[in-house]
Amino acid sequence: MSDPEPCRMKHTEDPEEQRDLMDENEESEELSEVEEEHHVKTEEKPLSRSKTKNTFLKKTRAKKSFTCTQCGKSFTTKRNLEIHMRIHTGERPFTQTLHAHQKIHTGVREYMCFECEKTFITAQLLKKHQRIHTGEKPYKCSHCDKRFSESYSLKSHKRIHTGEKPFTCDQCEKSFTHLKYLKAHMKIHTGEKPFTCDQCGKTFTQSAHLKSHMRIHTGEKPFTCDQCGKSFSQLCSLKIHQKIHTGVREYMCFECEKTFTRADSLKLHQRIHTGENPYKCSHCDKRFNQLANLKTHEMIHTGEKPYKCSHCDKRFRLSSDLKTHERIHSREKPHTCDQCGTSFYFKTHLKRHMKIHTVEKPHHHSLKSQ
Repeated sequence: MSDPEPCRMKHTEDPEEQRDLMDENEESEELSEVEEEHHVKTEEKPLSRSKTKNTFLKKTRAKKSFTCTQCGKSFTTKRNLEIHMRIHTGERPFTQTLHAHQKIHTGVREYMCFECEKTFITAQLLKKHQRIHTGEKPYKCSHCDKRFSESYSLKSHKRIHTGEKPFTCDQCEKSFTHLKYLKAHMKIHTGEKPFTCDQCGKTFTQSAHLKSHMRIHTGEKPFTCDQCGKSFSQLCSLKIHQKIHTGVREYMCFECEKTFTRADSLKLHQRIHTGENPYKCSHCDKRFNQLANLKTHEMIHTGEKPYKCSHCDKRFRLSSDLKTHERIHSREKPHTCDQCGTSFYFKTHLKRHMKIHTVEKPHHHSLKSQ
């Protein structure tokens, strides 16, 4: 039984994905042409697949002479340039592409993976999927040794080396390496926050941000330091913490020579020297040098107390205040005197107690005068 002809171009509303698929089709077609060229003479020994691919890569680099006037992308043939131009014109002439698209609505998925029985609407998608099982990664980065199973993944990766950021916000002109990052960024301008926490009502622009936030409520801390065993709810928090062990503090303030583990921490610190307070309260004239401090302050005006005790009905503006309060219920006394072993709920109580062991005697002079 012969394999059905795969769809040559997947229909998609995503221009970046459409370009990537076209690149793959172009590569596949040209590679076949090179292979055919080396199999024409029957008396000659055919080249190996790897040699053929090397020949193909050299040729494609040399003969990309058809350039798009809209975005500057180059192609090896006029035909491929014409196909590419449809991204800009919006033209969609192929009924074959429509036929493949209609399978989404009909549910027809006639291509099945015999390893895991997952089904696909085109042979091309099945072929890509099978690389998960075979481990095949035919696309290698020319700048480093990293390899990829799909051409568009390689193309995206190369932007790390080239610094290319082709997706630009039309509101603030900020650029991004991937279309998905631009789409997520655009929600800042539209104010759209479609993902809502069912515990506290806080909204987010991305589902990943909501997922991370939920760990505050569940107490989940999946990221553990292999040096001291401390756990964190966020991977970025673990990476920052690990710098404590390595001693790396690569960001230095040129005003006072204080060093920091993070660039944003340095930036916040520098506002002490500049006196910059960019965040103004919308209810009064008070200003703050950090957004988090502004948000906390504004709760005074709104009366908002998002952190509720799970043991009683008491609510708090800060999560740290809730944590401190809950020790009353749990009877936890984390602050212990290293002189006599007495423990306390609060650090302030421990500090007051420590004066008993020092020369300083609180209220000594007032008692003597009486």
